[in-house]
Amino acid sequence: MENAKVKDWVLDIGADLLGGMLIALGIYNFALHANFPVAGFSGIAIILYHVFGLPIGIGTILLNIPVSIFCYKFLGKGFFFRSVKSMVISSLLMDYVAPLFPVYDGERLLAALCMGVLCGLGYALIFMRDSSTGGQDFITVSIRKIRPHLTLGVLTMIFDSTTILLGTLIVFHEIDGLLYGIIVTFLISTVMDHFMYGIYKGKLTFVVTEHGKAVVDAIDKISGRGATIVKGVGGYSLKEKDIVLCACNNKEMYQIKRRVHEIDPDAFTMIVESNEVVGEGFQEGSFD
Repeated sequence: MENAKVKDWVLDIGADLLGGMLIALGIYNFALHANFPVAGFSGIAIILYHVFGLPIGIGTILLNIPVSIFCYKFLGKGFFFRSVKSMVISSLLMDYVAPLFPVYDGERLLAALCMGVLCGLGYALIFMRDSSTGGQDFITVSIRKIRPHLTLGVLTMIFDSTTILLGTLIVFHEIDGLLYGIIVTFLISTVMDHFMYGIYKGKLTFVVTEHGKAVVDAIDKISGRGATIVKGVGGYSLKEKDIVLCACNNKEMYQIKRRVHEIDPDAFTMIVESNEVVGEGFQEGSFD
């Protein structure tokens, strides 16, 4: 039990350090000097940096203090303290480590793309440990507790749009900056989703056939994966059918489809995307 706790603690700190460093590099070394607005509390901290010269990390912490006090009762204790830890680590890395690295001063589009990828990966690493960087996440979760009919997507869109618009009006004063801010926001969410779910995605195959055992044996020979046979009845013929269910990766799908056709040319094969597959041969069944 103690070893498991130590392992979880090491993984949490590792995710905070790596994720926080990626976020810090994305914001400080790419976004800050490219002059485009950023969504979330980081975006507000950038506004404070340009207007008052307040360091971004310190600004983020100061903004989070009243929000944390107000939202604490709406958040689970574990999630709250993990998020505060992640927020403080990423903020300190922003102010004291990121400045040690070179600042990119090239094309704004490249800066936006790099910032989107780095921050998307960083946020994903933190969110996958059931944590967050506080700020807007605290507000969103709290509002959802009070107004559960509001979706996270709607709330996030409102906050992001407001922050980007404020940054454009107060600091940057140009339509190009607004557009870059929108691109970055979209890219961050896309990278986050792909990293958190896409790396474990695969294909889910349904094969309706009268030769279920032969299909299962072929799948095992091709991919080394198990399959499940479900008994079914044809709606028109009323004949008994085998429905073979199998999860596989994209590379294995073509071979399985071809082999199924060789075994049973009359087989009915359905292939659908699976956003996440958990189990042997894919992601291990851990939900830390």
